[in-house]
Amino acid sequence: MADERQYDWASLGIDVTKPSIARTYDVVLRGKDNFEVDRAFVDEIAKIVPEIYDVAAYNRQVLGRGVRYLAGEAGLRQFLDLGSGLPTVQNTHQVAQSIAPESSVVYVDNDPIVLAHGRALLAENEHTTVVTADVREPEEILAHDEVRRLIDFGRPVAVMLVGILHHLHDDEKPQRVVDTLMDAVPSGSHLFITSFCASSQEAVDAEVQYQGLLGTGRFRTPAEIERLFAGLDLLEPGVVPLPLWRPDGPVPNELTVGHRLMYGGIARKP
Repeated sequence: MADERQYDWASLGIDVTKPSIARTYDVVLRGKDNFEVDRAFVDEIAKIVPEIYDVAAYNRQVLGRGVRYLAGEAGLRQFLDLGSGLPTVQNTHQVAQSIAPESSVVYVDNDPIVLAHGRALLAENEHTTVVTADVREPEEILAHDEVRRLIDFGRPVAVMLVGILHHLHDDEKPQRVVDTLMDAVPSGSHLFITSFCASSQEAVDAEVQYQGLLGTGRFRTPAEIERLFAGLDLLEPGVVPLPLWRPDGPVPNELTVGHRLMYGGIARKP
C-alpha cells in the first residue's frame, strides 16, 4: 500500500487526508496505490454492500468486453477514456492494442496520482497518453493539446465514461457533458457508459454513504442512465446490469444486489 509518510504527497497535489475517487476504486480492485483513508471509506461501503469488491470486478470485466467489441467488431481505433482511474490490469490501451496495435488511447482523470502512475506506465507507448483534466469541463478536454495529438476528431472515436458519471451530481449536468463530447465526434463513434444504479434499498443506502463520506455519488435509475444515450442508437442488450452485457459465460438466473449495483451500455452515433 502507498505510504502516507514516505513522500511529500502534498507537493504533488495529492491529499492523503481525504478519500479520492481514483484511489477508492483502486482499493476495491485490490490495488496498492491507495491510503488508509481510502481503505476506511471502502470498509464503510462494504458494511452496506458486502459485494463491493465484486462490483468493481464486474465493472472491470465489462470494460474489457466493451473495448474488445469497440476495437473488434466496431473497428474503432481511437479511445477517449474519461475518469479512467489508476492503471490496473487489462486497461483500455492493453485490450484495444491487443486487437489493433495502432489504436490511440487517451486517459483523462482529475486526480494527480493517476498522472504520476500513468506516465510511468506509458512512457514507452507512443499511442497512449494520460491527461489531467476534469470530466465536468469537456470543452477543455476536447481542446487539450495531448488529446488533439492522439485523437483525430474527423474519424470515429470511442467515448468512454466507465464508472464516472455517478460522481457528477445533477447540477453538474452529466447530460451536457455527454452531449458536448458526442457532438465533437463524427458518425460511427460510440458512447460507453457504466454507472451506479438505484436498483435496491442497499444501493440507496450506499448512495447516502458515498455522498456523506466522499462528497459525491448519484445512483441513477435504469431509465435515467438510458436517457444519457439520447439521440444515439443503443446496442443490444441495451442498458443492463453489468454481468448481463454480452457476457463471456453463463450468468446467474437470479441477480444479487452486487450484480445489479451498476448498469451500463454502449450506443453508436448515427
